[in-house]
Amino acid sequence: MARLPILTVETAPEASREGVAKAEKANGFIPNLIGLLANAPVALETYQTVSGINARSGLSLAEREAVQITAAATHGCGFCVAGHTAVATKKAGLKEDVVNALRANAKVPDGRLNAVADFTRAVIRSRGAVADAELATFKAAGFNDANALEVVLGVSLATLCNFANNLGKPDLNPQLQPYAWNGAPTSVAAE
Repeated sequence: MARLPILTVETAPEASREGVAKAEKANGFIPNLIGLLANAPVALETYQTVSGINARSGLSLAEREAVQITAAATHGCGFCVAGHTAVATKKAGLKEDVVNALRANAKVPDGRLNAVADFTRAVIRSRGAVADAELATFKAAGFNDANALEVVLGVSLATLCNFANNLGKPDLNPQLQPYAWNGAPTSVAAE
């Protein structure tokens, strides 16, 4: 049961209603994350604005979803793991073995996505102060300086959502139940 209210277009503060309605139209339902963030109009606005900016990054949809699933699994956010698993499989076309590895924070059977996941964990673990070797490994996989900063952007977006969900404890929407994840936060200690 949610610890904070899950709001609707009708119950949200006036400043959140447009954002809630936009999310409902885009998804066909109101994700409980949106209903939760609607309690703080600036939090909802930040999430929706940064999501739009993140979507314009140089990382592909699959790479952005690798960042989101890795961060959510690391932070123990089952809601975000489920939501991004749905996007990764339905929209990004990621295969089950790739998604399962991301959800487990394990080695990903796709070299480029594995580099993204490893770099994401390094960014989280070091709070951005990644080792020179970690940055070099990321770049050796075909990424550039802009992509490194775009991973940081993705981690910042994930942190907002993951921590809001961990605080508010919203139930998983029925539409996301097939993607449920009940794992615990995973270690990001250097391997």
